[in-house]
Amino acid sequence: MRQNPSFAMTDVGELRRLIDLHPWMTLVSQTDGGLVASHYAVLLDEDRDDLTVVGHVGKPDDMIHGLGERELMLIVQGPHGYISPSWYGDVAAVPTWNFVTVHLSGVPEILSPSENLRVLDRLVERFERQVEEPRMLWERPNDATFVERLEKGTVGFRLTPTTVVAKRKLSQNRTAEVVDTIIGELDGEGPFAQPELAAEMRRAADARPRP
Repeated sequence: MRQNPSFAMTDVGELRRLIDLHPWMTLVSQTDGGLVASHYAVLLDEDRDDLTVVGHVGKPDDMIHGLGERELMLIVQGPHGYISPSWYGDVAAVPTWNFVTVHLSGVPEILSPSENLRVLDRLVERFERQVEEPRMLWERPNDATFVERLEKGTVGFRLTPTTVVAKRKLSQNRTAEVVDTIIGELDGEGPFAQPELAAEMRRAADARPRP
């Protein structure tokens, strides 16, 4: 991903927030057979305060990626959306796309079965707690045999990235008035409404230095 200094994200707290809000990631590896991509939910490592993440892949995706043997890139896709040139006013302009994304790269560590089970348990809890009648990993009708068999069909990993490229392209090169107009359109009811993107733009605008 080409980096533009004015769009770069470097604050670890902001990066952790984005990773936590958008756990569904794309995993990419360069293998002898070419590029390989998979899609899995990945979480921040709760025992660390950096950008270390934990997750799992189903077998045989571990073999396809060469998991633990070569570099793995995780792509975190935050909110994104179409920006119409009509929102800029009466000036020459073309359409664009605003977005927030993070690339985390490094060689992952393979988790032990017990560590993998803890991550799987936490992953289920992360999403099930939002359900009216949650069903956690170890709750009936699941039993220990079922859960342990499930774990054996997966390979857990921990990735502490050695390279981080993060980009927040949110119309920072536009005036405050234009940014407010774009936020209003994204917050509205038009065909390209995207409230989550509007919220990210508002957050970025609030952090801009005041003249």
